[in-house]
Amino acid sequence: MPVHNPLDLPPDLPAPVDDGAAAHLTGIQVPSIALPSTAGGTVDVAVLESRTVVYCYPRTGRPDHAVPDGWDQIPGARGCTPQSCAYRDRYAEFEALNTRVFGLSTQTTDYQREAVTRLHLPFPLLSDHELRFARALRLPMFEFAWGFGNQPAELIKRLTLVLRDGRVEHVFYPVFPSNADAERVRGWLAEHPA
Repeated sequence: MPVHNPLDLPPDLPAPVDDGAAAHLTGIQVPSIALPSTAGGTVDVAVLESRTVVYCYPRTGRPDHAVPDGWDQIPGARGCTPQSCAYRDRYAEFEALNTRVFGLSTQTTDYQREAVTRLHLPFPLLSDHELRFARALRLPMFEFAWGFGNQPAELIKRLTLVLRDGRVEHVFYPVFPSNADAERVRGWLAEHPA
């Protein structure tokens, strides 16, 4: 099985288009849902005061696993590790803007913990394995057969939510390329002080 570097983004990835699937999110109140966190316990982003960034991504891969056939042809799917690393590298800038950062995917917390450790992420990843958050907010989703038995898994299309006091203040969708998301969001926050 060929080994790949999950930080590398192929130059010919197809760009996603804005299909309008996130247009309803700006301004809505986030429902109160406790999500398992890689830091232990749960986090309910609806009750957090001040600003919070939740970047939603399909799923992180591992360097010892090949990229599944067809993954790179899905617009916007590839790039979860570069996105997380970009938030890691700019984390102090988000702290300076008094903004929390969380990553969120439909992977289990145990799977996410490996990524937090390997990538040295200074912020937690949240698991929406049961799809309660994604379904309550009607987040844009797609299916992909991944892993044992190639059973289709429902995955979140890449988008970033800026929350203020539990309400969606701004949405970045679609997000492409993934490694530019943290800089784009940080810039928006700096231009729109709370």
